[in-house]
Amino acid sequence: MKTFEELGITKDFVKGLNELGIINPTPIQAEVIPLLLENKMDLVGQANTGTGKTAAYGLPLLQSINIKDKSVQGIILCPTRELGQQVAKQLFRFTKYTHQIFAEAVYGGAPIDKQIKNLTRPTHIVVATPGRLIDLVARKAVDLRNVKTVIMDEADEMLSMGFKKELDQVLSFAPNAEQTWLFSATIPHGIKQIINEHMKDDAYRVEVSNKETVNKNIEHQYIVCDEIEKLQELINFLKSQGENRGIVFCKTKAATQKLTKQLIAKNVPADCIHGDLLQKERDKAMRAFKNKNVQLLVATDIAARGIDVDALSYVVHYQLPDQEEYYTHRSGRTARAGKKGVSLSLVTSYELKQLRYLEKNLAISLNQVK
Repeated sequence: MKTFEELGITKDFVKGLNELGIINPTPIQAEVIPLLLENKMDLVGQANTGTGKTAAYGLPLLQSINIKDKSVQGIILCPTRELGQQVAKQLFRFTKYTHQIFAEAVYGGAPIDKQIKNLTRPTHIVVATPGRLIDLVARKAVDLRNVKTVIMDEADEMLSMGFKKELDQVLSFAPNAEQTWLFSATIPHGIKQIINEHMKDDAYRVEVSNKETVNKNIEHQYIVCDEIEKLQELINFLKSQGENRGIVFCKTKAATQKLTKQLIAKNVPADCIHGDLLQKERDKAMRAFKNKNVQLLVATDIAARGIDVDALSYVVHYQLPDQEEYYTHRSGRTARAGKKGVSLSLVTSYELKQLRYLEKNLAISLNQVK
């Protein structure tokens, strides 16, 4: 395995990565970084959430920035404000020992006047949700004529949230862009349309298979119990974790709400996030979690995209996901930045077959703890 320096990342960036505990490149980083550093190109990168895509595209973008030019040189499009904030935060961390490169996150659900004011400062990179970027361009609050690189992160998620029209519009805002990079966990028909309509015919494809993407620092455990016993098994597990924090995953909004109420009734400080929450409700739940006022979040798969909370010790699959990539997405919330983590599945004897399927297809080792 090559080091980041061998991939072409400069020493000042490597110093920042080392301080974050990011020492060895992930498969997607090892494949993508040399390509993007050495070539002006369109690229499609397919890899799951939690596999290091932010560094895969972020480091080459940062190294391409001309710090003497104060105009916007790069756009990163994200499906949610949480992911946008997370990406901007990571870019800032990467540049701790380099010349100042300014990234600004803009997103809906927040006062636009403040964002407009922030954009009057030198800004090299804009990290944006599509709708808010369209609003800012309409108000002439951001000039994208000098943008050289356009990046779409979690493109399939933007599509599933109904942003196809907005993506088409945003991609027309940067007429002088020299390269477009698209990163996605899956490549459904709508993503193929975007690739065909907005990217060069010779766009380079990089695909990292699921088997290569599961974080080796995660210990995968499971408990076999009846459905009615899952709540008590979860409470027992939470007691064993002490003050450690984590996320419990359910498949539906109704299940997250029900489980959260059950946990609160058992004096477990919990809150939930799901797709139907208003942005202010979601922000309130995330703020309580990040401030450690609640021990855990109960979440649906879609709502948990882009959550970035330091030092999560565990994730619990209260209900197994329908798709195997969601298992990787969920598990990838823990064991970040070189730390260890636990991914615990609570399954009935009927669900064991599905768990074995995940074990085989993702090439992971599952340990029964009860």
